[in-house]
Parts: sequence; structure tokens; C-alpha cells
Amino acid sequence: MTMIDHEVNDMSRTSEPLYSSQTGMDLLTNASLEATPKQISALVASSENGQPPHWLIKGSCVYVPFLPDAQFENAFSTCEQLLAWGMQPIPHLPARAVPSDAVLHQWLARLQDIGVTQLLLIAGDIKEPQGPYADTLSLLASDHLLHYGFTGFGFAAHPEGHPLVDAHTMKQALEFKCDYAKQNGLSCWVVTQFSFDNAALTRWLDEFQVMDLGVPVFLGLAGPTKMKNLLAYAAQCGVATSAKMLTKYSSVARLLRPWTPTEVFDALAHYQATHLNSPLKGVHLFPFGGLKQSSEWITAQKVLVNAENR
Repeated sequence: MTMIDHEVNDMSRTSEPLYSSQTGMDLLTNASLEATPKQISALVASSENGQPPHWLIKGSCVYVPFLPDAQFENAFSTCEQLLAWGMQPIPHLPARAVPSDAVLHQWLARLQDIGVTQLLLIAGDIKEPQGPYADTLSLLASDHLLHYGFTGFGFAAHPEGHPLVDAHTMKQALEFKCDYAKQNGLSCWVVTQFSFDNAALTRWLDEFQVMDLGVPVFLGLAGPTKMKNLLAYAAQCGVATSAKMLTKYSSVARLLRPWTPTEVFDALAHYQATHLNSPLKGVHLFPFGGLKQSSEWITAQKVLVNAENR
């Protein structure tokens, strides 16, 4: 049964969870968020004495995405602020947005000075490469990333498929990336695009495990938001298939309610409890409804998991 077969989607549950408290708590403890430079700047502007908002989970990983028409340099102050707040910033490095080797070295040196030690390597949603790198593979092959103190790289995956790249090519690329990191003594992990369909996510997990890469996985979930906004983001992000299923099989009443990822999370936690060797280690929230809502959802789920398993 997939998430779309259900009619309840909120922060509470009407039945006992099908997994242990430790299973759910592990996934929540390792949860991460995304935060744009604009969002962090707004938090700084509204903060008192530069203190972080109370709802941010100190020590957690916060990915800093590169948005179309943005400047990569915007990530610098964002990473500095996140580090000052006790967070672990992981900026996206888009290969296709690198204009030259000289600029790449400037970016990497600046990140090193700031204290950034991990990157999420992506091709970038740019139609034509702005410089010498068409994809992550060519960026890795340059070996430039090995000289700036980075300890690990994250790589993106797409459980519902990539709109421009076939599954076999994606699989080969992921194998190359993970092998490259291991051969150079670096940690690596995989973080996925979000999906509404837990069956698609667990099916992808099974396929990934067969690859036997020994790499941890963090599955993408859409954070709490209005259903209308969520469907719009889904169309932009290449997950239209599960979005269409969501609207087709959901009641009108459900579509009028706010979205939360609780049901999908419950299904993943149950999967994890019954697949002890699964590479799944955590979830990654896309905060379409705002950072505060997603962070508070994680905190609320921790409380629920503890309470329901006593």
C-alpha cells in the first residue's frame, strides 16, 4: 500500500506505529533541511542579538541550494551564519554553473576559509554549461576538489527517475561518484529528490542496495505546506508522476488540507524496521512551506515517536 491510498495526512496518528521508537528516532535524528541564502538572511534580520531561532535543531545538516539565476557567492555568508549558529552547512556545488577553473578555485578556497568541509555535488539546472564542466563526473575527474580540505561529498539521486537522463546512465554515474570518493579517502552519501509515493522510495532503496555501494542514503520528503503549493513545486522538480497519483486518488477534502510528510515517513520507518541492512539512514526535508514548519515537524515527530512507543 502506498501513501496515496490513505485518507489521513497530519501530524497525529490514529493507530499504533508499525516500527520501534529507535528506528523512527534514528531517521529523525539524522534529518536534514534545505535553506536558501534568502531564507537565512531573513532569519538574521529578524533575530535578536544574532541568535538562531529556537526551533532550529542545533548540530543538524542544512543544505544550501543553488537556485537558477542565483550567484554561487551568496552561499558564503549563508554558510558562515549557519556555522556560527552551530549548524553543519552543506552547499550545493553545481558543475554546470562553474564559469572557469580559476573561479572554481576561488569558490573552493573561500569555502575552505569559512570552514565548510562537505559539499553536495550536482550538475545544476542550467541548460548550457557556463564553463568547462557539463556534469559532476567531469568536475570530479578534474581532481580540483581534492585540495581544499573537504572530508566528504553528497551525491543526488532521483527515485522517480530523471527527466533528462535514463536510469542506466544514472546508475553508472552514481557508481563512479561513490567509487571516486572512496578511492580518495572521502566519505560520501546519497540524498534524493522528494517523492509523495513511499512505494517508489522503497523500491528505489531495494534497487540501490543491490548495487552494494555501502553508502548511506537520505530520502527526500516534502515538508509541511499547502497542497496547492506542493503540487506546483512537484511539477517544477520532476516528480509529476506521484503528484498526479496524489491528486487522482485523494478526496477533495484531503486536497484542501495542508500537507505533511507523516504518512510517508511512517512507511519508511516501517520499511527500515523490517530491512535491517537497508542503506537508509535519515530523511531530508524540502521546506516548501518554510523552514520553521519543517523544523517543527521534525521536533513534533520525535515527541510522537517517543510517546507512542512507550
